[in-house]
Amino acid sequence: EAVLPFRKYQRWPADIYLEGSDQHRGWFHSSLLVGIGTRGRAPFDQVLTHGFTMAEDGRKMSKSLGNTVSPQDVMKQSGAEIIRLWASMVDYREDIRIGKEILTRTVDAYRKIRNVLRVLAANLYDFDPADDRVPLTRMQEIDRWMLAKYAECAARIVKAWDDYDYPAIFQLANQLITVDISAFYVDVTKDRMYTFGAKSEARRSGQTAMFVVVDGLSRLLAPILSVTMDELWRALPGRREASVHMALFPDDLETMTDPALVERWQGLSAVRDQVNVALEQKRQDKTIGANLSAMAEVRATGDALAQLRRYESFLPTLFGVSQVDLAEGGDGAVAVSVRKADGTKCDRCWRVVPEVSSAPDRSGLCPRCVEALSEPVSL
Repeated sequence: EAVLPFRKYQRWPADIYLEGSDQHRGWFHSSLLVGIGTRGRAPFDQVLTHGFTMAEDGRKMSKSLGNTVSPQDVMKQSGAEIIRLWASMVDYREDIRIGKEILTRTVDAYRKIRNVLRVLAANLYDFDPADDRVPLTRMQEIDRWMLAKYAECAARIVKAWDDYDYPAIFQLANQLITVDISAFYVDVTKDRMYTFGAKSEARRSGQTAMFVVVDGLSRLLAPILSVTMDELWRALPGRREASVHMALFPDDLETMTDPALVERWQGLSAVRDQVNVALEQKRQDKTIGANLSAMAEVRATGDALAQLRRYESFLPTLFGVSQVDLAEGGDGAVAVSVRKADGTKCDRCWRVVPEVSSAPDRSGLCPRCVEALSEPVSL
């Protein structure tokens, strides 16, 4: 009553009341009584209640116990973004905890998010979305898979914002960034991004997916990591608002969703996990060095074999090896083994191939790298 009715940029009733759980019989209640008594309705449209901040062991913070955490000290050591990220990670509906160990985990989570998004942005250094963007229908299937996973996650994040479910926002974004993007997509596409022709449609397809994902995530995470996402926003290519905080959330998510594609690649990813286990064993016993020095032998039957046959030419890229021997066999389950690949190592892409060039200016390079280097260079 003292503030909202007298300011043009405000309105009565308030959009939301925000207070601690001790105010159900205090500020929330007394304000409700006044609103009902004077205007016949609640003075707020929504109420959001949060718990109290406790020490790491669950005890109340006290100077005498020496278990207090000063936000200023955290900001001096780690920056204000860590405070913001911690506040979004905890379930504010209950009493929330903070301490050295919790903050250390928060810093680790922040670094992972920042570093992965930095990788995506770095891959866009020569990408202009106005000229180089590849239509969805022409994109590589793994790039469409990435967009489908992103769209599914982004839609759930938007809903979580609407529901004030901040912990879900972090969990969804963290899963997408650390598992789907970092551990899978970036790893599988790095050969294409670094060794294919700079202007090839295959490379532009990957850049298109990375652009859409990093552009969307910068918007979705801006209310939490406000400084980091604004810095990222300014580093992205293409015409855009001066600040991410002036941009809207993504609104084109439905066009990228593809549940059937996601389910299909879930099966391929499971076989990749098997190959990774076999590769690790062979690295430990010194049979192979880098993964690209290996051949994966895969045996399957029935639908599993048919599925793998469909992607046979892509399997070396998916598994991160130089060669894949796919054949029928086994007792119904997919069986995987690894041995050293036969052939010669390409000096440029490091794949082991049947033969390399002996031409003076392309000596030691595989046919694919020779083709990539034949792309005209724009001055």
